[in-house]
Amino acid sequence: MYASAGYANARKSYANVDIGARVEASSPHQLVAILFDELVKNLDTLIAGLGPNGTLNRSQVIVRRARANTILLGLEGSLDRTQGGEIAMGLSSIYREARRLIGAGSDASDAAPIREARAMIAEIAGAWAQIA
Repeated sequence: MYASAGYANARKSYANVDIGARVEASSPHQLVAILFDELVKNLDTLIAGLGPNGTLNRSQVIVRRARANTILLGLEGSLDRTQGGEIAMGLSSIYREARRLIGAGSDASDAAPIREARAMIAEIAGAWAQIA
């Protein structure tokens, strides 16, 4: 068991170093892409953890939900409503709806609303990736 815990800690440390390196070398556009990537990964973990064979306990669900909400709030806060106009307002609405769905799914231990939020975010992330 100790070896498993040591491996998990090492893997977490490596992931933190990897993300730190990616952030340091990124342009503002790439930073947003990293946020989308991390959000999708987090939602995938939450969906899997709430599924029929899910392994997340309540506190782990809360941590994943909080992380997703933090990223969504960061994405929403980065919107330029002056220059972005209707697009920024639309994205803001989508981010709010994603937070609502994640909350509903987390509270009910139901992965379906979180899958819906993930699909919305993945579509935006895909469009963002197409921007040069």
